[in-house]
Amino acid sequence: MKLLKNWDNKTWLSSSSYIKSFNSFVLKKKRLNKNSEILDIGCGRGKIIGFLFRKLKLNKRPIGVDIVNHKDVDKSIDFRNNNIFNFFKNNQFKYDLIMIKQTLHLFKENERVNLIKICKNNLKKNGVLLILSLNTSKNEIPCFKLMKQKLSRGLKRDFKMLSLTRKILKNYKIDKFKFKVSITKIKYIQMLKQKYISCLINLNKKQVNKGIKEIKNLYPKRILFEDTLICIKYKH
Repeated sequence: MKLLKNWDNKTWLSSSSYIKSFNSFVLKKKRLNKNSEILDIGCGRGKIIGFLFRKLKLNKRPIGVDIVNHKDVDKSIDFRNNNIFNFFKNNQFKYDLIMIKQTLHLFKENERVNLIKICKNNLKKNGVLLILSLNTSKNEIPCFKLMKQKLSRGLKRDFKMLSLTRKILKNYKIDKFKFKVSITKIKYIQMLKQKYISCLINLNKKQVNKGIKEIKNLYPKRILFEDTLICIKYKH
């Protein structure tokens, strides 16, 4: 599994406006209350489920599992630095909500199939599994040339991945989460340096720096675009 360390480190994905907007979307997909039990697979720093803990005044801290051992995790969550398959081996609970947000593509194909099946089996009655991935068509993520090539290949992979996901789940609903991003070029360049998105993981420093020069020439001082995710909802 690839390691993505900085997707929620000082990006629009960690902003309070994004987190509020995304959680409003989540709460429309699954009605939750103070007794709800939540699992976030690939939680990063746990800011999304940390917000849910405080908003819903949950009796039980939501569990966030991530293979990266972040040191600045939201203190409201029960963070597990673990491989998700090892986590499930020792798991004794079922969940009202399991979320896999922009993480499924980091697994190998056979692992994806296993993970989806395991998640289905670990839902409570009427529990919901939400799988979210970048929109595979008309994606507006600001890119330099090499990044765009890598992203395009990744989106083709994701299209096949989501098709396979739908076959496994059978009963599902599809929706889109949209968030209007307004970010300074300086801040976006910092995100590129941090390799905030998986299509940058395998690029070396020279390739990233060349891309940053392209971004400086291509985009205005403030970059505006729509970040769109495909959401597959499965109800147990």
